Amino acid sequence: MWTGKGTRERRKTIRFATAFKDVPAVHVGLSLWDMDSAANPRADISTDHVTRERFDIVFRTWSDTRVARVRVRWMAIGAAFHEDDWTDID
Repeated sequence: MWTGKGTRERRKTIRFATAFKDVPAVHVGLSLWDMDSAANPRADISTDHVTRERFDIVFRTWSDTRVARVRVRWMAIGAAFHEDDWTDID
């Protein structure tokens, strides 16, 4: 990320401690960024491949932006299983 040339991307897979009932809504945001001040700070943070069990955090930068480090925080919201839930037996 420090080369300052072209499109650069990093991905990190996050696995939930417990699977959700359905695919949750996942919010991601930058909680820290350390970027060179000689160029415009360009950053895109998003999610990809969200399932009941996991998701990918995707960080991208481009052009002459130089990134030393970033920190990402996330929150997943969705229906969870409960011990009182009925399960279907096939």
